Amino acid sequence: MSQHRSAADLPYADGDFYSFEALLADKERDRLHEVREWLGREVAPIAVDCWNRAEFPHELVPRLAELDVMSPIRRQGHSSLLAGLLHAEFTRADASIATFMGVHDGLFTGSLELLASEEQKAKWLPEAYSLEKIGAFALTEPLGGSDVAGGTRTTARREGDEWVLNGAKRWIGNATFSDWVVVFARDVADNQVKGFLVDTALPGYRATKIENKIALRTVQNADITLDDVRVPAEFKLAHANSFRDTNKVLKVTRLAVAWQAVGQQLAAFDVARRYAVEREQFGRPIASFQLVQDQLVTILGNVVSSLGMMVRLAQLEDAGQARDEQSALAKAFTTARMRESVAIGRSLLGGNGIVSDFGMAKVFADAEAIYSYEGTHEINTLVTGRAITGISAIV
Repeated sequence: MSQHRSAADLPYADGDFYSFEALLADKERDRLHEVREWLGREVAPIAVDCWNRAEFPHELVPRLAELDVMSPIRRQGHSSLLAGLLHAEFTRADASIATFMGVHDGLFTGSLELLASEEQKAKWLPEAYSLEKIGAFALTEPLGGSDVAGGTRTTARREGDEWVLNGAKRWIGNATFSDWVVVFARDVADNQVKGFLVDTALPGYRATKIENKIALRTVQNADITLDDVRVPAEFKLAHANSFRDTNKVLKVTRLAVAWQAVGQQLAAFDVARRYAVEREQFGRPIASFQLVQDQLVTILGNVVSSLGMMVRLAQLEDAGQARDEQSALAKAFTTARMRESVAIGRSLLGGNGIVSDFGMAKVFADAEAIYSYEGTHEINTLVTGRAITGISAIV
């Protein structure tokens, strides 16, 4: 492969073709660039190796703590746009590390921020923000995915000053090494789904790593079993008393996954463009061929359209005007554009697109997980369809 042109010297090196970053305040833009530089130095160089070995780089955790990026909106007072662009940058560097962050700082910490009492937040959040304690979020079950709102089988039974949890959860990120996990279970007394902070050292709690994944291999997903796990009553999240409460967390994290879809497209663009200007065939870079330029521009167009939607949604979030169905459309639309973008990128690399050495195979495979989690494309489409017709097509 020829070093025809350094990728760092390419026009629009940051991929921000319509200058969306200019909408940030100066301090927020500086912060974004600081995080981007850190990710390029600390995460991107090890991402493929960790993915190949399906091992999580635990040595990154104290460095992430020093970077201090937890809860940029609620804790640090930043805009939703900066928070979203940070999600995209993490994914651009490595979708697995972005997912670790999404689980710990989005689903887990977000559950505490939105559903815990003030006393509980004061007790638990400092160790979550500092990464002294790693968290996980247990909602999905072996037999419950899209229907988990009404199909939660894990049970909670109040016995004196304790809750007794029984059941199973599946696809729980971070759960093989987390210190805490927020578990959602159906109260047998009133049939409502409630949330509990569970110490993973409690008797009866077991997490088993899910093997043989083709996507997000660095993420340590687990099957969890809960066998008469006794949780002190004060560890029930004070404001998690129905699935409607749980949905407050999912609305926010669904947005984060849409931002991940933006980041994954930027990753595909980075790899495909670099390859196109460096790879030579017929005595010249393949970037000089019209069909290759068409492919690159299609990826870029998908990035820009996805970013435009997410920037507007971030503005609505800050104004307190964002609706659930807008988050659903964003997740459905951006992940569909992502799926197209990574497929084009993989095709552009030809045979080199199916080995992880060149980066694109990992980007291509990881996109499938992002496409599916936090609500499938089909479910998010139906949520949006219900909003615009007033008729539910969800059984």
